[in-house]
Amino acid sequence: MQASLGSARTRAPAAAARGAPASGARLGVSARAYIDSERRSQASPSPSGFKNQLEALRSMSVVVADTGEPALVKTYRPVDCTTNPSLVYKAVQQPEYARFLTDALAARGKGHGDAAHPFAGVADALSVNIGAEMLKLVPGRVSTEVDARLSFDTRATYDKALRLLELYSKKGIEPERVYIKIASTWQGIEACRRLQRQGVDCNMTLLFSFGQAAACADAGAALISPFVGRILDWHKAREGRDYAPHEDPGAHAYPTVVMAASFRNAGEIRELAGCDKITIAPALLAELEACKDPLPRALSPAAAAAACGDARLPAFDGARFGALHGGDPMAVDKLAQGIEGFAADQEKLEAQLAALAAKA
Repeated sequence: MQASLGSARTRAPAAAARGAPASGARLGVSARAYIDSERRSQASPSPSGFKNQLEALRSMSVVVADTGEPALVKTYRPVDCTTNPSLVYKAVQQPEYARFLTDALAARGKGHGDAAHPFAGVADALSVNIGAEMLKLVPGRVSTEVDARLSFDTRATYDKALRLLELYSKKGIEPERVYIKIASTWQGIEACRRLQRQGVDCNMTLLFSFGQAAACADAGAALISPFVGRILDWHKAREGRDYAPHEDPGAHAYPTVVMAASFRNAGEIRELAGCDKITIAPALLAELEACKDPLPRALSPAAAAAACGDARLPAFDGARFGALHGGDPMAVDKLAQGIEGFAADQEKLEAQLAALAAKA
């Protein structure tokens, strides 16, 4: 499991990539065709003519903004955007985004809350409101996350995904502009399998192990998001040392379309230049934009194809997933921590909505 992360484009099983057209593209265009077309559209005609490392990266990878703040999307002009409960919660603490809270509360009563979580439906509306605003600013897609508290319930995850798409549809936004973001538990992967069969593209998140990646590919996930920085965090804590970018244990090989995520420093991003997609926090986008040094390609589909041949994955079931994923203590720890963290921020968000509703 060495660093060949972004090269998976050439070796994924046919079932691993489903439609991911950009706005205005015809239905049925594969995720890979979408990625390739976006790379061509971002590429400079002169390989030596880049102003900075962010511009150079755009010629090799589809750059995605990891933020819930529309103003930052305007600044860095990504192709896609990703959000999660933590980013949404952070964004709505700022006065300029208070209107998203107000709009979501105005729809209260139409949402799908329950006795235990009465403001869950309002939080869904809030996430979609922010996602819809992002889609006014990017040519591609937005990833909107299913409530992390549902991560171990296949049916509830599936139903929530359809609910999010319903909310987007009411705003005139087609499913082809949305990735449904789901935690990469076995139950989440099974929900992904059902959704992908219906043409709903999923971004499988909180991914830390080869077992997760392989199971997601088997399920037909359009995208996986390995959390490079959180993998690094675990190894740094265990080994008690820092890692240079080139030896980062977060840079693994995954057999499907890959969107590398959760970076701790720009060096990790540089080591993955050429990955299919890279979702980057605004602070690191700014660092790359400020750096004038050349940025060489680190990953290439051709090199991966030569190294990996025409490997095919076996069919996955819960037992195989449990054996592969469960045998990786780092992945087990970080998946549990990630779900707990997102669920905690979901609770904070709903508590904030409840408090505002009480004042109204």
